[in-house]
Amino acid sequence: MTESSDLRLRRMPLSNGGGYMPALGFGTLIPDPTVTKTATRDALEAGFRHFDCAERYGNEREVGEMLQAGLAAGGIAREDIFVTTKLWNTNHRPERVEPAFEASLDRLRLNYLDLYLIHTPFAFQAGEEQEPRDQNGNVVYDNGVTLLDTWRALESLVDQGRCRAIGLSDITLNELLPVYESARIKPAVIEVEAHPYLPETELLEFCKEKGIVFLAFAPLGHGMRPGLLEDPVISAIAARVGKTPAQVLLAWAVQRGTAVLTTPKTAARAKENFGISALPEDALNEINRIQTRQRLNPVVTTGVGGFLA
Repeated sequence: MTESSDLRLRRMPLSNGGGYMPALGFGTLIPDPTVTKTATRDALEAGFRHFDCAERYGNEREVGEMLQAGLAAGGIAREDIFVTTKLWNTNHRPERVEPAFEASLDRLRLNYLDLYLIHTPFAFQAGEEQEPRDQNGNVVYDNGVTLLDTWRALESLVDQGRCRAIGLSDITLNELLPVYESARIKPAVIEVEAHPYLPETELLEFCKEKGIVFLAFAPLGHGMRPGLLEDPVISAIAARVGKTPAQVLLAWAVQRGTAVLTTPKTAARAKENFGISALPEDALNEINRIQTRQRLNPVVTTGVGGFLA
């Protein structure tokens, strides 16, 4: 990690020469296309340079339009922004990986990606239906492809120079280990839900040991109330240090050695979420002692995106 006293400028080195990921990232899981565009624009203006997208979010085109507008306005070069997108579950078969990658790249209006992730470890039946269901409403999985098959197809994208780094999302340590051990190009990033109610300490320690960037989503509890933003420990620390609860949660995430994604939908929230600063050691320790345990997104058990509705 490139240490900086300014948490907003902290960057995480990616393995296999993939460059650096800004620790503070903007997540683009926003259902409304118009809000996607304004929020992406506002995030760029607030200082965000790391943008996390996905085929499944259905808004790569809108994000790409705003990133291109930001680049065209001057002052920001393509090399200054870090863009991730993700392969959806219906495209796990190796022959579907490159076409899916190219389609995402086209929608984002980019000629390379900084990071490409397997969105979940679950392969769904291949096709255009993003959540294929049987007559009983159950998701139809594809047992004819393994996660390692899909991973090897991602490795070929790195070989071609179209993608600087690859990784996995919504994965447990037990699922990660066999891929890590067999991979020719090791995962550079693991993206999972993580916050004080779900610290994922064992997975984080593994990532630190192996030089994998641990990228946390839902750091603020995905807006669920009551939740992290109302937690009495977080609220007390926020009052003490003169920051908002959101700023406290984001600072904690970066200071514990993770990258983090947040999805502010207004200019004011973007400025707030980007305006973090380091917490004192006693505050970090208080947060680490929080006993509540709660997973907010069940995607790791089914592959169905819990925040997509």
